[in-house]
Parts: sequence; structure tokens; C-alpha cells
Amino acid sequence: MAEQFEKFNDMEFFVDMQRCIGCHACEMACAECETNGETSMIHIHYVDRAETIQTTVQVCMHCEDPICANVCPADAITKDEYGIVHTADTSKCIGCANCVIGCPFGVPQIPDESAMLMMKCNMCYDRTSVGLKPMCATVCPSGALTFDTRDNVAKKRPNSTPVNRFIFGKEIVNTKVNIMMPKGSEELKVF
Repeated sequence: MAEQFEKFNDMEFFVDMQRCIGCHACEMACAECETNGETSMIHIHYVDRAETIQTTVQVCMHCEDPICANVCPADAITKDEYGIVHTADTSKCIGCANCVIGCPFGVPQIPDESAMLMMKCNMCYDRTSVGLKPMCATVCPSGALTFDTRDNVAKKRPNSTPVNRFIFGKEIVNTKVNIMMPKGSEELKVF
């Protein structure tokens, strides 16, 4: 399985918020992923519903130093050698929600309070580990979600730059997932 994933080592995940049309195809495809139990791990949000129909898509950013894993008292959240931060291990997760509170991107959720289990996007590991693209990236009609090489994305979007460095106050978070920003951008400051 690892050999097949090596073919995709140069593949990266790109999110272009300006291209999101709010169709929810990514949410539906994510819910079809076998490991999610029919629960979508990707979410569409309205920016300011009273003023605009603009939507944004929220995926796990797969941080280099994942805060969700760092604050987990049960060591239920792990990051593998490919940089994928996985959903909590069902045998270890105690449902404390530290990860939900700690994530600067607001990604981890406990969708079923009775199960008390944190769930989040794992970049369709069951697919990407065997050389397939994540479900959401295969169905996005507008190109808001892309799983491709950096070179291909640069050719397709010459006026944009992929950014995976985020600044939250004094905290710097580097991620595996890239957000498309105006050409020449190096980081995204979140206030």
C-alpha cells in the first residue's frame, strides 16, 4: 500500500475559496467515503448569508504540528509518515473535545454526542493510500478543491499562489493543504 502512495508523493491538496459555488457535492461525496459512516467530514459555510451567497469549504488542513493531536490526553489522534492527521482512534478517544476547542481552523467535530468520538477529514486515506484522489476533489465542479501536482496547479492558475503557512496572532501554523491566494502571497494572517 505504501508503494502505491509513493506515486502520489508529489500530489498536494489545494483549496480555492473564490471558486466555491456552494453546491455541496464535496459534502455528499465525503459522506460516501467508506470510513466516514455516512457522515461528511468536509463542510460548506456561508460567508455572510445576509449580504452574499459566497460560500467557503472547510477541510482539515493536516497541520505539520497538529494542535488537535497535541491537546489529546488519550493520544487518540495521530499523524502518519505522509503528513495525514487521522480521525481519532475509536479505541482511545474519550470524547473530551479538546481537539475541537484547540484546532485553529475549527475542523474536528463530535458529530454524534452519544458516540463521543471526534471525527475529521483524513484526506480519504482509504483512497489516497492506494493512489486515488480524495472523494471531494473528484466531484468538485468548479475547481475549488483540487488534488494535483504543484506544477500543474501553477500552469492552471498563473495568477494565484498556493499558501500553506497561516499566522494566528503570534502562532504560525504550517499545513499539508494549500489555500490559493493572490500571486506572490507567502502566508495568510488570520485575525
